[in-house]
Amino acid sequence: MSTERGATYGEVFAVREFRVLFGSFALLVAGDSIKMLALSVLVYAQTGSPGLSAAAYMAGWLPYIAGGMFLLSLADRLPPRAVMVVGELVRVVVCMLLAYAGLPVWAMLALVLVTGLFSPVFGAARSALLPDVLPGDAFVLGRSLLGVTSAGAQVAGLAVGGAFLAVAGPHGALAATAGLSALAALLLRYGLPYRPARQGAPHIQNGSRTSGSGVGEVGGEGAVRATLRVNRLLVADRRVRGLLLASWLPPLCLAGAEAMIVPYLGGQGQAGIVLAAAACGMAVGEFAVGRFAAPALRERLSLPLAALLGIPWLGFLAAPGAGWAAAIAATAAAGLAYQLGLQRRFVDAVPEEVRGQAFGLLSTGLMTGQAIGAALIGVLGELFSPRLAIVAAGGAAILVALALSRALRPETVPSLEALGKKEVSRPDVGPA
Repeated sequence: MSTERGATYGEVFAVREFRVLFGSFALLVAGDSIKMLALSVLVYAQTGSPGLSAAAYMAGWLPYIAGGMFLLSLADRLPPRAVMVVGELVRVVVCMLLAYAGLPVWAMLALVLVTGLFSPVFGAARSALLPDVLPGDAFVLGRSLLGVTSAGAQVAGLAVGGAFLAVAGPHGALAATAGLSALAALLLRYGLPYRPARQGAPHIQNGSRTSGSGVGEVGGEGAVRATLRVNRLLVADRRVRGLLLASWLPPLCLAGAEAMIVPYLGGQGQAGIVLAAAACGMAVGEFAVGRFAAPALRERLSLPLAALLGIPWLGFLAAPGAGWAAAIAATAAAGLAYQLGLQRRFVDAVPEEVRGQAFGLLSTGLMTGQAIGAALIGVLGELFSPRLAIVAAGGAAILVALALSRALRPETVPSLEALGKKEVSRPDVGPA
């Protein structure tokens, strides 16, 4: 592996299918940002309630954990292109209903919550398709580009959404979001070739990877039961569980620290600058590690970069001003590039037939963990002070990285796929 040549961004963008996925993903993230901003404004205009307005803004994210827990198996049981196209068409219908159906507030929130249950399925289908489109190290760079795009498209979506709101009001902004989703649906439908649903790959059973029926075999099993069963088996596998925890827990601490920036600075203007600096730091870290670190080095950097998510926040012991706070936030967020060293190992660790559900579980845990981190550090901020809560979040990130050092370090044995074995029993992998 030490002699393996890393892929380049030019090689990644040379793949037509990735360009389609990349473009549709940017439209998706920007459109969702506009939709939730416009919905929040629309609810506030009808009710005058800041609480309901905030609830409307978060409504698109709240059902994510429920969908991730109960519906993810659909990502592997249906053709991926169809799943993604249906996801975009659902967004078109939802946005048009929100804009022009004259629904009461409770009905608007219910519509967003119910349709949001399927968002993890749509995202999981996209994530699972990426290793097929970009094999080898190109997959890692593709994931990096989608991560940077997510942050950039959210910022762009909020800026564009604000402009649409000023010119056309929330109804016009929602209609514009429907247009973006319709464009993404066309791009996916005619830009991607048909691929069948996943089936027949190796699976996990009693801690071993084997072939034949098993984790991905559904038969007459319902989607909810299959999702729960496969989630349990994925988490029971020590190797998969370690990689999931390594992906979930360090960002939890980072999210907690960032959640305290507004109360620490006491002003949204300065806080916005600090959070924007964090987004820039993340983008720079992902680009630098993805572009200039060879695959083997990338995996060795996972542990120190995960620790970097926490170390800079200790600087808040000195009560920094907005300028230093921005530098600290940017440096810490650059550590998110540690996840690039986990991507190949995660693809190798999970059975291909449930790859969609595995990526969906990864995303669900990541989003849920960040919400939990913000809540926990928020409690510390209430009990003590925002500054000390930020320091505590930094210290927790360092301890988490050390506790997960085994999962964060590169493996010393080749993957099963590299060995070319269809049936291998791993004595070091199994239920805890």
